[in-house]
Amino acid sequence: RMAKKKTEIGRAGEAVARKYLEHHGYRVLHINWRHGHYELDIVARLPDLLVVVEVKTRDQRRIMEPEDAVDKAKIRRTVAAADAYVQTFDIDLPVQFDILSLIKRSDGTYHVEHIEDAFYAPVQ
Repeated sequence: RMAKKKTEIGRAGEAVARKYLEHHGYRVLHINWRHGHYELDIVARLPDLLVVVEVKTRDQRRIMEPEDAVDKAKIRRTVAAADAYVQTFDIDLPVQFDILSLIKRSDGTYHVEHIEDAFYAPVQ
């Protein structure tokens, strides 16, 4: 039951994130793109940049800030998934990793924080 609620909160957050990005001039290419066991929340384009967006949604009763949920292991998985994405679609653009932190307010609206260049691909 908890997992279902978490999924619903996440899906609602991704819809808000998509609207937010489109409103700010991003072209959303994929939501929940999967490749093997990897997944990217949102992949979007700016004219000269591919932007991989990790969406973190919480309700107000959060214990930690949404962006704190993106740890080293999550970064490694996201970077590996982005690499697979770039190869799959033969994209020759720099990749930027952003975090969209969404906190649901009691009135049902969201506080959105867009952290651009939130993390970098670790050096191998």
